[in-house]
Amino acid sequence: MTRTSLAILLALCFAIAPAKSSFGETLAGALARAYETNPTIHSQRAAQRANDENVPRALSQFRPRVKTDAYLGIERRRSADKAFEIDNGNVLEPNWVDSFQNTRGLPRAAALSVEQPLFDGFRAKNSALSAETNVFAGRERLRLIEQRVLFEAATVYMNVLRDTAALRLQQNHVAVLQEQLHQTKERYAAGEITPTDIAQAEARLAAGRSQAAAARAELDAAVARYRQVVGAEPKQLAPGGAIDRLLPRTRDAAERIALAEHPVVRAALHDADAAEYDIKVIESDYMPSLSMVGKVYTQSDIDGRGNRALGAQLLGKLSVPLYSGGETSARMRQAKEVAGQKKFDVDVARAELLALTRANWGALDAAKAQVAAASAQIEAAERALLGVREEAKAGKRTTLDILNAQQELLGARIGLVFAQRDRVVASYAALAAIGRLSTHALGLSVAAYDPASHFDRVKDSWGEMATGSGR
Repeated sequence: MTRTSLAILLALCFAIAPAKSSFGETLAGALARAYETNPTIHSQRAAQRANDENVPRALSQFRPRVKTDAYLGIERRRSADKAFEIDNGNVLEPNWVDSFQNTRGLPRAAALSVEQPLFDGFRAKNSALSAETNVFAGRERLRLIEQRVLFEAATVYMNVLRDTAALRLQQNHVAVLQEQLHQTKERYAAGEITPTDIAQAEARLAAGRSQAAAARAELDAAVARYRQVVGAEPKQLAPGGAIDRLLPRTRDAAERIALAEHPVVRAALHDADAAEYDIKVIESDYMPSLSMVGKVYTQSDIDGRGNRALGAQLLGKLSVPLYSGGETSARMRQAKEVAGQKKFDVDVARAELLALTRANWGALDAAKAQVAAASAQIEAAERALLGVREEAKAGKRTTLDILNAQQELLGARIGLVFAQRDRVVASYAALAAIGRLSTHALGLSVAAYDPASHFDRVKDSWGEMATGSGR
C-alpha cells in the first residue's frame, strides 16, 4: 500500500470533516436512530411513566372513597321458644308453653357508602412529595440511560469503521505478501536466494491470511453489535468526527460541570430528599386520623317476608393509634438509616464522577497524542521499508528483513486506525462524563422525548385508565 492509498483509506474511515452526501449513514443519523428505536430507552421510558403514577396514588389517599354493596339470597329459618304463661307456684315443674315459628324469604340489601378523610397526619401530602421527588430522580436516570445509549451508538459506529479499515489493511497486506512471495520465487529461480527465503515468505503469507480472517470476525461482531444498539445494519458509514467543541477548556471546568449536572449526582440528591419525606410519612402513623363517613342503605325481607327498611347515616370516624407492637418504631428507625445511606450515596456518586471525569479527560489527551505518534510511526516505517527493499537489491538485506519491515508498517497503520477510533470515542466519553451527552447538545434531528408531558397529564388524574400508549 502506497502512502497515497493509505491516506485515501484513512480519510474514508476517520475524517474529521463533515460527512459528504455520498455516504448512506452518518454518525449523527445513527445516534438519532438509536435514540428513537433502542429498546433500552423505550423500556426506561415506560418505567418512568409507571413511576409517574405513584404521585396520583399518593394523592388518592386524601380523596373520597365511594363503594356500593348489594346482597341477594334465600333465607329459611325455624325458631323455637319456651315460656310459661301462668305461674303455678312450682319452681321445679312450671307450666311451660312451647312456640314455633317458620320463616322464609328472599332477603335483599343495598348500601352506598362514602368516606372522606379530613385529617390523616399529613400522610397524603408527604407521600405525594416523596413520590414527586422520586419522579425527578427517575427523570435523571432516564437521562443517564439515554446518555449511555448515545455513547454506545457512537462507540459501535466507530468500531465498525475501525474494523472495516483494519480488514482492508489486512487484505491489502495479504496482497503485498502474495506479491512478495512471487518476487521471492523469481529471485530463487535466478539463484539469488535460497529455499529458506521462500519458506519465510510462505509462512508470513499464511500468517497474514490468518490475521485477515480474524479481522473479518472482528468486523462481523462489530456489525452485530451495531445492529443491536442502532437498530439497523450499517451501510456506507460516513466518517465520524470528534466533538471537542462541546467540551470545556480545562479539566477543572469539566469536573465542576460533572458535579453540578451529571444525572448520577442529581438522581442521588433527589433520592436523599425522598428519603426525608419517607420519614415524615411514617411519622403520620403516630398521629390520629379523622374522616367523615356517609351511608345510604335499603333492606328487604331481612328478618321475615315483607319487612323493609330505608336509612341513612352520617358519622365522624376518629382513629387514634396507641400501640403497634413496635412495628412503627422499627420502620421509623429503618427510614432514618436509609436517609443516612442516601446522603452517603451522594458523596459516593460525586467521588466516582470525579474519578471518571479525570480518567476520560486523560484518555482523550492520550488519544490525541497517539494519533500524532501513529502518524509519525507510519512515515518512519514507510521510509524503513523503502530502504530495506533498496538494500535487499544490493544484497545487504534478506527476505526476512523485508517481511519484518512490512509487518511493522502494517502494525503502524492499524495502530493509527485504532488511535483515530479512540480519539473520537474518547471525546464522546468525556462529554458523557460531565453529563452533557444529549440530543440537544449534539444537535441531532430528532424529536426529544419529554417525560414531563406524561407526568403533567396524570398527576391530578381521578380515574383515567388509558395510558399514553393507548393501553
